[in-house]
Amino acid sequence: MDNNKIDHSIGSVKIADEVVEVIAGMAASEVEGVAELSGGFAQDIANILGRGKNTSKGSRGIKVEIDEKEASVDLFIAVQYGVSIPDVAQKVQVVVKEAIEGMTGLTVMVINVHIQGIAFKNTAEIKDVKDSKDKTNKEKDLKEK
Repeated sequence: MDNNKIDHSIGSVKIADEVVEVIAGMAASEVEGVAELSGGFAQDIANILGRGKNTSKGSRGIKVEIDEKEASVDLFIAVQYGVSIPDVAQKVQVVVKEAIEGMTGLTVMVINVHIQGIAFKNTAEIKDVKDSKDKTNKEKDLKEK
């Protein structure tokens, strides 16, 4: 485990890479249009086998490199169908940068956003919408009679 070390006159503060990964993951997941963080197929297999670096749920799909007082971040995400991918990616970059810099004092040099997929509404959600429309139509029919 690599640690970011901040020297102070009365001691030092060490921030683990995993802490920065969790901060990045939480910030990215709050951006509208982000469906999930994903390490991709190879990372998923490595995690299943227990060989992946990012085996904790909070850091899945995130790679952080810290040098002295600077950080570089790679985020692997899936976006929701229908959103503007460039807009979501840019918002993720801004939000993650602000969160990491604000909470750790590190300077974020680069945030690379890798779009790994698109998430569609599941059939249950589609069914709920259809059922709602059917119910509204039935109510209209009853009022007309």
